[in-house]
Amino acid sequence: MRIEEVQQLSRWLEATDIDLLELQGPGEHLRLRRNGTRVELVPSDTAGNEPESKVVAAASVGVFLHGHPLRAEPLVPPGAVVGAGQVVGLLRIGALLLPVTAPQDGILAAMLAEPGTIVGYGTPLVELQSPGRQA
Repeated sequence: MRIEEVQQLSRWLEATDIDLLELQGPGEHLRLRRNGTRVELVPSDTAGNEPESKVVAAASVGVFLHGHPLRAEPLVPPGAVVGAGQVVGLLRIGALLLPVTAPQDGILAAMLAEPGTIVGYGTPLVELQSPGRQA
């Protein structure tokens, strides 16, 4: 990524209420953090290392459900191993049920939102730990 592009992204970030912007591509990883009115470059972790845990956030407003409304058991209990793309919860918007999926392989460490909670876009719902880590 060219320095001019990083400077442009910094200017755009200054004009928002976004605190952290992270971009990753083949061979590149950029993290910019807004600190008051100033944007600063955040050193990234060693290339290739995945974070120890990943928080799955709501992609929409809705009511968060741990399982299907017609079943008593959760889709995935805490401590279970999940695969990338596996449904770990549901967002109910009226009669519509949207799947909440795991973005990567991991262990479902915790449900961060209680079942039946009204959530907004970006609300943390589920925490996944990297497969190599033990809870």
